[in-house]
Amino acid sequence: MIRKLFAVLLLAAVLPAVAMTDEEIRKALAERVDGKKQVVGIVVGVVDESGRRVIAYGLTAKGGSRAVDGDTLFEIGSITKVFTAQILAGAVARGVVKLDDPVSKFLPESVKMPEMGRAITLHDLTSHRSGLPRLPGNLTTSDLSNPYAAYTVPQLYEFLSGHKLRREPDKEFEYSNLAVGLLGHVLALQAGTDYESLVRTRVLDPLGMKSTAITLTPELKARMAQGHDAKLEPVPNWDLPTLAGAGALRSSANDMLNFVAAHAGLTKTAAAPALASMRSIRRPAAPNTEIGLGWMILKKDSAEIAMHGGGTGGFLTFAGVNPAKRTGVVVLANTQAGDVESIGLHLLDSTFPLTPPKQERKEISFDPKRFDAYLGHYQFAPNFVLVVTREGDKFIMQATGQPKVEVFAMSETVFFPKVVDAELEFSVDETGRANGLTLRQGGGVMKAKRIEAPPQAPERKSITVDAKILEGYTGKYQLGPGFVLTVTREEGRLFAQATGQGKAEIFAETETEFFYRIVEASITFSQGADGRADKLTLHQGGLHAEAKRIE
Repeated sequence: MIRKLFAVLLLAAVLPAVAMTDEEIRKALAERVDGKKQVVGIVVGVVDESGRRVIAYGLTAKGGSRAVDGDTLFEIGSITKVFTAQILAGAVARGVVKLDDPVSKFLPESVKMPEMGRAITLHDLTSHRSGLPRLPGNLTTSDLSNPYAAYTVPQLYEFLSGHKLRREPDKEFEYSNLAVGLLGHVLALQAGTDYESLVRTRVLDPLGMKSTAITLTPELKARMAQGHDAKLEPVPNWDLPTLAGAGALRSSANDMLNFVAAHAGLTKTAAAPALASMRSIRRPAAPNTEIGLGWMILKKDSAEIAMHGGGTGGFLTFAGVNPAKRTGVVVLANTQAGDVESIGLHLLDSTFPLTPPKQERKEISFDPKRFDAYLGHYQFAPNFVLVVTREGDKFIMQATGQPKVEVFAMSETVFFPKVVDAELEFSVDETGRANGLTLRQGGGVMKAKRIEAPPQAPERKSITVDAKILEGYTGKYQLGPGFVLTVTREEGRLFAQATGQGKAEIFAETETEFFYRIVEASITFSQGADGRADKLTLHQGGLHAEAKRIE
């Protein structure tokens, strides 16, 4: 009996930690490319004690003939933030900087960092707890297809010097591209170099990552995949010259396996203590999630996964490690939408489900008055709340910063939207009143508690604007290549319609400033000498996109 048990243990020691076979992984990728048509090309890389595997499916470009493989380059987007955090962890280990060093220590004296209660530190930046917004308020672009490209260091300094924090550092988690972009900038200043040279010296070269870069050589350009939007149409690459540390890197699956192998403890490296500190030094982030140095730490039962996703205008990516199983996984797709995270999490720990095929849900009749017990605010994270309302006989949900969506009953407590594959299940107390809900989407499960309604922003009031002024705003405005905002007037009302989207009415707050009611966005028109608008600025999600009139 003892001999048999010993044999089983020996066998288990050499089996791969990831339960899925290559063929099972390939089938999951094919479903997303050929079945759901979510992506054009997708590559999965797995590394564990049994070795490395790369499984690829699809093409480098829609309608092309070249297949994606382990050497194909993708924009990895926000996974770059983990590289920036590794630079920080290494600098701390060498005694060059401290986590609690104020950011202002490394900036020119002319730059005034915003403060409230105390100074913002390097640790605050990498943990998204600095109090800085997601994007700088002066990030204005004339090209939404490459929104960060024209943002300069002087603009960054101008924003920091004039910005007022809404909360003290370390009070709340608020994901911020600005914060980590600033971190990469100040680490480069401290080292007396630029960010790309710094990440090359401190991370890429030591890990043998020769196919990872920001500036691509002709050989790397030849291996770069074409990015695609959610409709599988080709889009330009993104450039982040000033906020490079937030998302500027491009890489391949083979190179990224070097990165996750080091973080999973599979590669001997002098940086091992610094890499371990990136998971051990933590702050709160979201339910069942903490933020390390760069890594998001997901907790499920006894499992802990260190992961980070990335998304740009044409790419969606995932990198993660399961330290207990000494396993690393990367998933790279050349399409803006789709499902990469559930694949990565499932490969790291099979208790995370692969996204099931879209269910055909049947709507049932439901008394609208009974729905009133579910109305309210449900909080998933400090800055992410789902509001459930009723408009007549329609049941409506609206997530923070997103438009309203109608939901339909499939049981007494379970509801679903028809525009996205998701479900809401309400939990109720003994009186029948909802006290929480569970959101299931993309293979993930998120729980929220019912909270009292947060303070409401003053309701925006519209005014009447002269018809001649409105007529001067009608026309077409170029937001980016192939992306136009068309403004029309119908019976004294003004409407805006972006390429590929529905028409929406906009309401005048002043003679030049208009706002949407269906989404948190607004438009400012700039009038030319003849009274007609010669351009507009679209304000949404912290981004300010300028568009010149083309018609």
